[in-house]
Amino acid sequence: MTQDTDLHHLSIRQAGPGDLGTIHDLILSVGLSSERGNITATLEGCTYWIADLNGAAAGCIGLEHGEGASLLRSVSVLPSVRRRGLGRALAMSALTYASLRGDTQTFLFSTGAGPFWSRLGFEEVPVADLSAALPGTPQVRSGECRGWIHSEVAWRKAL
Repeated sequence: MTQDTDLHHLSIRQAGPGDLGTIHDLILSVGLSSERGNITATLEGCTYWIADLNGAAAGCIGLEHGEGASLLRSVSVLPSVRRRGLGRALAMSALTYASLRGDTQTFLFSTGAGPFWSRLGFEEVPVADLSAALPGTPQVRSGECRGWIHSEVAWRKAL
């Protein structure tokens, strides 16, 4: 491994108010959104983590909080550092936090990364299950308002 991708210089930290632009940059850089104005990632009612690699943001993950359940979202890992465990480390940070806050289940949307989430214990569920468990979260509201929610694949992990 080169020094640029050496995970020995990795830290995962909870995002603060000044990190929202970095989160949006990461979301754009991995293609989860094509327009900054369409990004619904927020720190209100949510917790985000940023993975810093060699002093630069290399990934992020968010957790939208509901009642007894949370929604993982905006999982973004720069292509140059994928397949090195960074996504898993981010996911484990968020899942641990969800468990500690008392959640009994965690959901997410993913149409293309099902095998990754399956390895972490997630099972595919109907989108209606996710919507019913987390009706007021920003991503569910966005999906309903913009009409994309029913074309998504939902996943759930019992905690």
